[in-house]
Amino acid sequence: MGSDSEIFNRELSKMSDDDLLACSKEELVSRLRKEESEKISALIQRGRLIKEVNKQLQGHLLEIRELKVINQRLQEENTELRDLCCFLDDDRLKVKKLAREWQLFGHHAAKVMREDLGGYLKKLADLERMQDGLVKENLDLKELCLVLEEECVSRSDSSPGGSTELNLPCMVARDLGDGSSSTGSVGSPDQLHLVCSPDD
Repeated sequence: MGSDSEIFNRELSKMSDDDLLACSKEELVSRLRKEESEKISALIQRGRLIKEVNKQLQGHLLEIRELKVINQRLQEENTELRDLCCFLDDDRLKVKKLAREWQLFGHHAAKVMREDLGGYLKKLADLERMQDGLVKENLDLKELCLVLEEECVSRSDSSPGGSTELNLPCMVARDLGDGSSSTGSVGSPDQLHLVCSPDD
C-alpha cells in the first residue's frame, strides 16, 4: 500500500479495494466530488470543443456552397467563352474566305482593266493616227483652196467683163477653205463649181 498522498492523487477507478477501504468516508466523498467536478469540466470543455468544431464545420460547409456556386458560374462562363470562341473561329473562317474571294476578284478586275486599258490605248493610237491624217488632209485642202483662190483671182484679173462677178465665187471659196464652215466639204463638186463657174 502506498502513502496517503499517493493514494489521494490517484483516481478512484485506479485504486484497489484495499486502498478504498483504507480511506474514510469523507475522503471518498471528497475524491468522488472532485472527480465528478473534473469530469463535468471535461464534458463542458468537450462540449465547447464540439461546438467550436461544429461552427468551423458550418463555416467550411458555407465556403463549400459558395465555392460550388462560383464553380457553377465559372463553368457557365467557360461554356459561353467556348461558344464565343467557336463563333469567332467560324467568323474568322468566313472573313478569310471572303478576303480570298475579294483577292481573286481584285486580280480578275486588274486583269480586265489591263486588257481594257490596252484596248483603249490602241483606240487612242488609232484616233491619233486618224487625227494626223485629218490634219494632213485639212492642210492639203487649204493648199488646194489657196491654189483655187489664186487661180480665181488671176482669171478675174484677166477677164474683160469686169472683176465684180468673179469676186463672189472667190470669196465663197475663201470662206470654205479654212474648214470652219458647216455647209459641206471643201472638195465637194458644188464648191468647185462655184469657184470655177465663170470660165466653165
